[in-house]
Amino acid sequence: MTGQVTVPLLDVRSLRKWYDIRGGVIPHLKGHVQAVTDVSFEIARNEVLGLAGESGSGKTTIGRCVLRLIEPTAGEVKFDGEDVLGFAPERLRRFRRDAQIIFQDPFSSLDPRMTVGEIVAEPLEVQKLCANAPERRDRVVELLDTVSLSAEYLDRYPRALSGGQRQRVGIARALAVNPKFIVADEPVSSLDVSIQAQVVNLLVDLRAKFGLAILFISHDIAVMEHLSDRIAVIYLGRIMEVGPAEALCRDPKHPYTEALLSAVPDPDPAYRRQRIVLDGDVPNPVNPPSGCVFRTRCPRAIADCAHMVPPLREVASGRQAACIRL
Repeated sequence: MTGQVTVPLLDVRSLRKWYDIRGGVIPHLKGHVQAVTDVSFEIARNEVLGLAGESGSGKTTIGRCVLRLIEPTAGEVKFDGEDVLGFAPERLRRFRRDAQIIFQDPFSSLDPRMTVGEIVAEPLEVQKLCANAPERRDRVVELLDTVSLSAEYLDRYPRALSGGQRQRVGIARALAVNPKFIVADEPVSSLDVSIQAQVVNLLVDLRAKFGLAILFISHDIAVMEHLSDRIAVIYLGRIMEVGPAEALCRDPKHPYTEALLSAVPDPDPAYRRQRIVLDGDVPNPVNPPSGCVFRTRCPRAIADCAHMVPPLREVASGRQAACIRL
């Protein structure tokens, strides 16, 4: 008897997002910003995939493309087996119940003219999930309690909250519609280090409690290791390496992953990596390098790296990397 095939909750194939550059007295197409190129990955139910990379690598663009907050240039995005990019407006509206986002800046993502109660209640009203105002208020109080905020915060405005409290409100808003999947877009990068741990631990607890699948976007691979099941490392819009979080952080295969991890302080003096300083700057995405996009900064680069785009292939059990030298 053939075993049943498990369909991933999110399945992204050959995702591409290029932005047009127009200019001139008579505006015309001058080129493209290649933000994301041929990115593929899967996320299973109740799995956390970390997406790591430097600023400008395309992480946020990927997160917004899979939610259709921006439209991809090409590729496939399937959610629970359905084609997200083919959703009509009404189906897309229902998709918003299953897939939510936590934004990076917990202040600019909250309407300063609305109270906490109104902010968390808004998705309930839009999706018509509560029969009346009292039921809606009870649900908002329950959501605030879930993120360790009391009913006393209902009538407060975002300006009266700390950064950590504002981010908790953003998380409560994302949870309001009982989603299956959340894009957490650098949710702790703007918070103090002491508050970051609290928010990450909250996400760990919520993932366990509600069975959430999460795409956790961050430039901080140390934070990502604590929360993620797997990590995908991205550079200039392409995935360089994917693997189980612990294995990838302890034994990186790709030279870019090695460089990222070498910058992470390790409390264990017996396990101290040699610092790898990459030469030069990240190339311009308008005119990326030929072949491997990392070759201009890679300490292992050879002549062939300029002529071949390395495919993401298996280099160890459960590990994939895009490097012709592995």
